[in-house]
Amino acid sequence: MNAPSAPAFEDVLSAGGEAVRELMDQVDSQLVEVASAYGGELERAAGSTLAAGGKRLRPLLVFICGHDAGSLRRDGLACAGAAVELVHMASLVHDDVLDRAQRRRGRPTVYAATGRAAATATGDFLFSRAFSLLAGGEDGEQISALSDACLALARGELAQREDAYSRALGVERYLYRCELKTASLFAAACKLGSLAAGHDDSATESLSRFGHKLGLAFQLVDDMLDVAGEVDDTGKQRGSDLLDGTVTLPLILSLRSAPLLANFDLRSVNSREDAERICDRIAATDALEETRSRAKELVVAAKLELGDALGPRLVELLNLVADRVLERRA
Repeated sequence: MNAPSAPAFEDVLSAGGEAVRELMDQVDSQLVEVASAYGGELERAAGSTLAAGGKRLRPLLVFICGHDAGSLRRDGLACAGAAVELVHMASLVHDDVLDRAQRRRGRPTVYAATGRAAATATGDFLFSRAFSLLAGGEDGEQISALSDACLALARGELAQREDAYSRALGVERYLYRCELKTASLFAAACKLGSLAAGHDDSATESLSRFGHKLGLAFQLVDDMLDVAGEVDDTGKQRGSDLLDGTVTLPLILSLRSAPLLANFDLRSVNSREDAERICDRIAATDALEETRSRAKELVVAAKLELGDALGPRLVELLNLVADRVLERRA
């Protein structure tokens, strides 16, 4: 099975060469094996999550950061890539439960198809299998890195629930939440790859900081796409964040300058039409341009974390990933 990477990252795969493609294929095989291991409702729910596809960007970061791993470390690299993707999948399933989301990537969510209890169990199953894969490698540092990221994910989700529908949310609080919910797993992916390759502490920390900043940029672009993305590209309707009360940077910035949004109550957004109308008002301000500008600044900052000691090949590939994060449409 070929890794279902989004077109924006196809040239990254090509630049990475056959070794990276083989590892991506190996991840997909492992994910299929995990999803089908226990049969019944759990297999159907996990398989549905897997079938929805995705960019597989996090395992791609694992493999690029570990591209110089020796042959004896390649199995560990593949397990690390599968583990980080399983955590990402699990977090999406749990997010959909909390948000009562009906669709993701153009398909019914596990929550919509099977109900709250089964979806919660599916997310729990995917989390547990992620750590099972890493435990087989007996690398305590890798397990600790992924565990820390999972803790950050949980804290970020709690913060997002606390901030729901808040007109007073500031940019700093928003970015803090993004660090927890998105940047932490990007940083962990880079760190897992570096650890698998046996890099020294300095290189590993540089790559982790790169992943952190890139994850923040990724989330800013994601929030722009929720306002102005095409449903055929994103797989979800515009304004999904508005409908579940999630306050994002484009909304925060637009509230500062749009008279039509001056008395806007996020709880009044109750339909697809309501959400799209507010998205149009946000897009009419300079909020999307400022959000993109901030994302570009984060990408530049991420690239600056890549010192010459990492080697020109690794720096070239990670710079390419960073550029594609800014250009993505889904």
